[in-house]
Order: sequence, then structure tokens, then C-alpha cells
Amino acid sequence: MLREMQVGRRRLADYRSLVARDLLAEVRELATAVRGLRVCHVSAHGTRGGIAELLVGMVPLLNDVGVDASWRVLGGSDEYFRVGRALHDGLQGAPTAISDHDMRVYERHSLLNAGGMTGHFDVVIAHDPHPLGLRQGLDSDGDTTWIWRCHLDLSEPDPAAVERVRPLLDPFDLGVFHMPSYLAPNLVRDPVVIPPAIDPLTPKNMLLAADDAAHVVSRFGVDPTRPLMTQVSRFEPWKDPMGVIDAFRLAREEVPGLQLALVGPRRTAEASGEDHFQRTRDHAGGDPGIHLLSDEQDLGPVEVNAFQTQADVVVQKSLREGFGLTVTEALWKARPTVASDVGGIPRQITDAVTGYLVDSPERCAARVVDSIRDPAWAHEMALRGKQRVRDEFLTPRLLRDWLGLLRRVAMR
Repeated sequence: MLREMQVGRRRLADYRSLVARDLLAEVRELATAVRGLRVCHVSAHGTRGGIAELLVGMVPLLNDVGVDASWRVLGGSDEYFRVGRALHDGLQGAPTAISDHDMRVYERHSLLNAGGMTGHFDVVIAHDPHPLGLRQGLDSDGDTTWIWRCHLDLSEPDPAAVERVRPLLDPFDLGVFHMPSYLAPNLVRDPVVIPPAIDPLTPKNMLLAADDAAHVVSRFGVDPTRPLMTQVSRFEPWKDPMGVIDAFRLAREEVPGLQLALVGPRRTAEASGEDHFQRTRDHAGGDPGIHLLSDEQDLGPVEVNAFQTQADVVVQKSLREGFGLTVTEALWKARPTVASDVGGIPRQITDAVTGYLVDSPERCAARVVDSIRDPAWAHEMALRGKQRVRDEFLTPRLLRDWLGLLRRVAMR
């Protein structure tokens, strides 16, 4: 069931024009201490979602600097992935009702996936709740360090979900979190903070000419001559797409002709995602100014790039957020950004300095209007936001942090 992902080549030298030379030198120095270390990343998905986007760049870069890195993706039934998603949502605070039967399904599939963990690894990195069961399904000689890479906000988890994952995490050696406020010292031994990053060389984040972006969005019915407000996110309650629609309608009263694009996957593997897409569509009510665009419409990385690049304002009106890499993407493209004051978003946006932080549809609408009415000021903020991403949230910095942690593991 477990399968190995084949990734392309990536060189650290490719980033020379994008980040500071000192950072690249630090990466090379750290890499000398972990050359040849066998590291395996395990995730639930290999072609969609933020984790896959991180690993498709990180794994080849680790190999480029001398680490023997690989990436494996879980297999299993829809029911198995549904249970993993319920654990995911519960750890972020959603009420959960995971039954003993659900956990038996999860454990059975975890054992089947563990059978595919052939070879010996010095370090295994399990991303989010889906792969946690692998550790209990494998004999350990004590030479392998197991790390849980948690991409979630664990500041207010559902207690029932915590009790379900606690025994799964007991054998893990380390936990890595996005933010200090997400640390779970009573759940994972030795918690560590490593913020995520985006890869500026991927099709989603590479420079896209304005004319090309306008052409792409026009293919989806968006008028590139009229102002555009965009949110890129899954259609799920945490991302509050219906609240975005409410904010859009308020903003349109002040900005006639404003359009809204809600762009993202439906999460069709889980009924809750499909249901929320339909509820969002019902909330839009056939409004011709609202464009709901999902992966069913051949919406790939370049198209997402185009909608972010073309946007007069990018919004991220999340109710809960792990880190908010869609915010990072928008800032990197120097787009005026209005986002909720939750999760890792304030780590990226200083209010009225690199973007706007909001806490309601009304406040979101007001800041969207401000950004469109004063484009010069909005552009100044956006440029400061881009510089913050360049300094702190690009792949080479993430690589440096991981190499530092791997060196610590190797020296144990």
C-alpha cells in the first residue's frame, strides 16, 4: 500500500538569486555533518495539499546537499483516510466522534502500510496524524529516530482526539511544530519549532507575467479589467468560504464591479468537504460576481498562481489556521493581503505594515476596500510583505532548520 514518490532534481545553487549568500553558506556547512544520513518522509498525499508541496521541493534539496532522503505516501481505503482526517480536524479543535471501530480501521491500514517500510532509515518523519500508526507497526532496533512533523494548530485541541493520538505518539522521539504556541509538551517528547516555507521555484510561486495571469483567469469567466478579490483554500469550515462571500458582498457595495474567486480543492475524498462546497455554492446563490473554482475544472498550480497574481486583494479569512502558506504565497507575489488574525498568519503579517489583519467579515470588507481605493499604499505594504517572505519563509531557510535538527539527531 505504501508507495515511494519519485521527485525531480533540485539544486541549492538554483536559489542563489533569491536568498542571502550567508544563508546558502550556512546550509552547506550544516550539511557536512549529516551527509549520508538516511531520512524518510511519510505523508498522506503525494500530489495535493501543502505537505506535498513542501516535500516535492525539500526531498530533492536534501539529496542535493548529501542526505539520502526519500518520500513515501500512504495507501488505504476512503474510510481510513476519513478517520485520519477526523483526527486532523479534532487536533485543531473540531468536536470529534471517532469510534473504536474507526480506530480499528486506522490501525489495520497502518499495519498494512508499515509492511511497505522496507529498508533501514536513520530518521523517519511522519507528517500530521495519518502516518502516526506506522511506528507501532514496525519493530525498532533503537537506531531509528521517529519525528512527528505537526502542521496543525494544537493550541486548543479536542480532548477526545488527543486521547486517540496519545498512544500513537508515545514511541516518537521528537515533535516539530510551526509555532511556539502550537507546542504540545504533554503530548510529544522534545518539541521543536520549525516554521514552514514556500518554494519560489515551483509553478505555483514562480514569476508569472501580468498579461499571462490575465489570460488565464479570463478562461474561467473572470473579467481581468475589473477588480478581483481571491481566496485560495480548501472548501471546508476552517477556511470560512461563506464568511468570505459575506465580506465580498459588503465590499462590493463600496467597489462596484468587484469580483470574487474562491479557488481550491473540494476534498472529494471526504463527504464533509463535498458538503461544504455545496453549502458554499448555495450561499453564493448564483451571484455572477462570485466564481467557485475547484480541482474539477483543471485548476493546477499555474492557474492558482494566476488567480493570486491577478488579484487586487488576496484574502485568507480562516477561523483556524496551521501556518497559512497561502498567505505566504500571496505575499511572495507582492499582492495586497487581508487575512485573519489567527494561527501563523500574524507571524507573517504585521497589521498595516506587511498586510492587514482582521477578525470579522465587516473588518475584512473594510480592508479590502481600503486596499483597492489606495493601491499605492497597498503596494508598499505588499512589497514589505514580499521582503519578509524572502528573509524568513523560503525553502533554503527551511532546509537550514531541518539540517540543524538532523545534525542534532545524528550527534545523539
